[in-house]
Amino acid sequence: MSKRWLLALMARVGLIVLGLCCCLSLFYLLGCKPASRSSQQSPLWSGGATTKEGYMALLQEREDSHRHYINSLTKQIAQLKEALQERTQQLQESLDKAKTKGILPLGLESLHKAPTQSDLKEFFRSQLNQAEVNSGVNLASEYEVIPFDTFNLRRVYQLETGLTRHPEERPVRKDRRDELIGTVETALHVLNGPQQHIDNTRRKHTYSPSDFIEGLTRTQRGKGTIYDLMFKGDNLQDFTQLVLFRPFGPVMKVKSERIDTQSTVINIIVPLSKRADTFRQFISNFREVCIKQDGRVHLTVVYFGRDQIDQVKATLDQTTRETRFRSFTLIQLNEEFSRGRGLEVGTRAWRRTQNVLLFFCDVDIHFTADFLTSCRLNAEPGKKVYYPVLFSQYNPSIIYNNQTLLPSVQQQLVIRKETGFWRDFGFGMTCQYRSDFMNIGGFDRNIKGWGLEDVRLYRKYLHSKLLVIRSPTRGLFHLWHEKTCADELPPDKYKMCMQTKAMSEASHGQLGELFFKPVIEAHLNSQRQINRGT
Repeated sequence: MSKRWLLALMARVGLIVLGLCCCLSLFYLLGCKPASRSSQQSPLWSGGATTKEGYMALLQEREDSHRHYINSLTKQIAQLKEALQERTQQLQESLDKAKTKGILPLGLESLHKAPTQSDLKEFFRSQLNQAEVNSGVNLASEYEVIPFDTFNLRRVYQLETGLTRHPEERPVRKDRRDELIGTVETALHVLNGPQQHIDNTRRKHTYSPSDFIEGLTRTQRGKGTIYDLMFKGDNLQDFTQLVLFRPFGPVMKVKSERIDTQSTVINIIVPLSKRADTFRQFISNFREVCIKQDGRVHLTVVYFGRDQIDQVKATLDQTTRETRFRSFTLIQLNEEFSRGRGLEVGTRAWRRTQNVLLFFCDVDIHFTADFLTSCRLNAEPGKKVYYPVLFSQYNPSIIYNNQTLLPSVQQQLVIRKETGFWRDFGFGMTCQYRSDFMNIGGFDRNIKGWGLEDVRLYRKYLHSKLLVIRSPTRGLFHLWHEKTCADELPPDKYKMCMQTKAMSEASHGQLGELFFKPVIEAHLNSQRQINRGT
């Protein structure tokens, strides 16, 4: 019986031990269960493990991730630095080759590195070495020579006479006067400076402006301006020479912008009186350039009087029927012809809200589609107006007197010194926005007939803050026509008219041939007789 009781006790103890083992095993499994992905990423917000060991494991994982990311960025930066260094070396080699070939000026390397004071001095020194200061350069012919201007304290003697046509004059532009006077003052400062006392122990007096004899100056594009100045010495045979050089700096970017001219309409205003045949020739060019090629123009014709008005209307009606072009306005004024009055009326007749671009044009002007593009690009409301210098034809009967038939108008449109000249004294053809014309005050309405109204308008713009673009253009021609100077013109206008007439006939050499034609023919006849005798 005691044996049975012992077996029952051992069975109970075994069951209890088995139960305890099962419980321990269950707790062990729960304690060693791995955390889920969400609990690893955010234990505070998703109810995962919050023990110190869990935080340490999470921090270690984040640190490893950041370390891998930093290593990746470091590698990418190193690759970019290597590529940049390679490109910089290629650019430097290209610049060196370009400088060796003379394609680019020295100093352009400053565009890709921050210039220092020493770099600037080195650049200026290179400009001096390239300029013809200390020695000459090998020139291909006499046409490559850049002549000097000679000047003293009162006058400048020049080959490039400009608009004044004066071979000697007081400098017209204030900046030019200031430049030359400032150069002489700089020279006096150098000659009277303390260093000059040390270098020249023989000097017995202080230099003054009265000691300046004359100077030579010229500007070499891309390099600088040279001043060779001569001063009196201590006696009549003693002189002091001082050479100064004003170097040009490297090219500097000012702005870069896109200009959209697609919606820019040009209102071409033509004042007209009679000259119906010339108007038909003008419309022929207008149809080809403005209607067929450009298509963004409006034509305003301001006609004075009644004579030949029907022919002008017929020409416009024919153009409308044949081309479907209707963007034109014809205004008739029963009064004496005045170019300024006609352009003013044509400008004010524009009733659309758009601030239109105006092109003041004469009936004897031939223009191309390229010129219309230049008109749009070089005029900007409130900022700049365009005053192109057109090419004026000589008398075709003089130019082509050795030909049986005159070339066509299109064949005559060539820019050569034998066929015409740049009409730099004319300011009638201009592109400007209507708002600028109205704000500047328009033309002088008191001027009647021919001349001066365009010059006075031009001067208004020169006195304003607007930028005046004045340049020759290859797409604008003044066709030759017989010019009549009316007797009723006042003396100043009549003189201007006659000067223009003389300049428009032929070149100086061609007029000389006409003037000396009897002498030339007599010489030719004598030569023929000599040849026959031999």
